[in-house]
Formats: sequence, structure tokens, C-alpha cells
Amino acid sequence: MQAKTPSESRTVMTDLVLPSETNPLNNLFGGELLARMDRAASIAARRHSRRVTVTASVNHVAFNRAIPLGSVVTVEACVSRAFNTSMEIYLDVWIEDRENGHKSKANEAIYTFVAVDDTGKPVAVPPIVPESKLEKERFDAALRRKQLSLVLAGKLKPNEATELKALFTE
Repeated sequence: MQAKTPSESRTVMTDLVLPSETNPLNNLFGGELLARMDRAASIAARRHSRRVTVTASVNHVAFNRAIPLGSVVTVEACVSRAFNTSMEIYLDVWIEDRENGHKSKANEAIYTFVAVDDTGKPVAVPPIVPESKLEKERFDAALRRKQLSLVLAGKLKPNEATELKALFTE
């Protein structure tokens, strides 16, 4: 299977925050942002795998800044690492300043998607070859996150989590 780069899965979705999508403080509902991120992650996973993909987990979400009514919001997603049938998707959320157009990072998230066949059975996905420094950092960290998740789920013994052990030994 031919390896791909994270940039080949890059997905950018830009939208406006409307009144029906806000809470009583006139900020974007967290659930609405999660849905936007899920859609962008799904497209990135499909671009990478060229298969139907399903959300396996939402591993991390950081609601660092509120997103006010009327904001232009951009969600950027790309595959940070591919495993056998699963893909970690890293998402960055940006807000555009209304007056000067400057973009600032508001939130981020990490989702896991699985590629499936027509019967819903998981299928293999291509490996990822990171290129930029940021892509390499996210690629390396993805294995640690996966091992931690497996340890917490009881699917991997702590002494077998080599990437995690490496953090604590030198």
C-alpha cells in the first residue's frame, strides 16, 4: 500500500457562526463545534484511506477560547498518523478577526477514525510519511497517545507500552 503525506488528507472548512448555533452567552455551542470537527475529520480520513470511515473516538478536545456570534471559523484537519485500520486526525480551529482578518487559534482536537468496507468491517489504510516538523511531532506523539489509550482500556500491559516507558527512562 502506497504511503501518503498528511497534506494529502488536509481538509479546511470555513463557516460563519449564526444565532441559531449559539448559547445564551452568544458563543458557538460546544456541540456544534464538535460536529463541525467531526465532519472535517471524516473528510480527512476518507481522503487518506479512500474508504468509508467511521468515528471511533474523540480522544481530546480543548475548548481554549469561546467563539462569538458572527465569527468566521476555520476547522483544519489532517491525518497525523495511520495505524492498521485506524487513523488519528488532528484538528486545529481558527477564528478570523473581523476587522483585520488575522487568524488566531481558538481550539484543537484529536479524533480517531476507522476505515471500513461495505459491510462495516475494518480495512487496512495506507501509512503516513510526515514531512514538516509539526507533522513529525504529531506523528510521534500519536503512538504515545495510542499506547496510553490501550493501557487505560486494559488492552496493553503497561510494561509493553514502549513509547510511554521511553518518556520516563533515559
